[in-house]
Amino acid sequence: MHSLTGKTIIITGASSGIGAAAAKRFARAGAQLVLSSRREEPLAELSRAIEAGGGTARYLPGDVSDETCAAELVAFACLEFGGLDGAFNNAGTLGTLGPVTDLALTDWNEALGVNLTGAFLAAKHQIPALLESAKDGGNTGGSLLFTSSFVGNTAGMPGTAAYAAAKAGIAGLTRSLAAEYGPQGLRVNALLPGGTDTPMAHAMNDTEEAMNFVRGLHGLKRIARPEEIAEAALFLLSPASSFVTGTAMLADGGVSIQRT
Repeated sequence: MHSLTGKTIIITGASSGIGAAAAKRFARAGAQLVLSSRREEPLAELSRAIEAGGGTARYLPGDVSDETCAAELVAFACLEFGGLDGAFNNAGTLGTLGPVTDLALTDWNEALGVNLTGAFLAAKHQIPALLESAKDGGNTGGSLLFTSSFVGNTAGMPGTAAYAAAKAGIAGLTRSLAAEYGPQGLRVNALLPGGTDTPMAHAMNDTEEAMNFVRGLHGLKRIARPEEIAEAALFLLSPASSFVTGTAMLADGGVSIQRT
């Protein structure tokens, strides 16, 4: 039920962290992968490693906030593998942190551009290809997945206004798309990780004291390994979640319910 054998899947933000872990996990599940991020060399290294392990991966670097990138990524997937069956739109940025009164408009626009506009552009160009693949012989309309966050959805954190607004917007976008395209068989979900051991998390919490504080916010008193979040993403993209759509699914280690 968690197999992706023969399925073509796009992963954005694939050069490190959750995206890289997802690429390795999806490859083991049999997916044909199209990987993207801003940084080319890590993508090339990851693709080579997946291919060396018997998987199938291609890569195309780009900026998810650029519509040309979104369109080219889908065209590349269709050219390489003949269609598109799913996408894990995982690329994101913390952006500039601090009080909203100190936040420049350019900083606000950057955070929303990558996190929210990037999700919109991905959906705009991926959905027609997903529906076309289903029409050409698939039994569903495919699966579309976005990485959101507990920040802005189940918790507020000081200094994260732009990031929180963008990630909350992804949850709204997810629900709207799920309702709009559900009659055609397309499933659309958002995944809300808790604190995860990624470069982004360490950039936000740059001392061991800060990381220990973050660990303590979680019910499990730890943060996730990227591989744990990748397993949740695999579930939402695979047939195992065939009746799951329109959700903002928490994989947050209990940070949303922890109060002591």
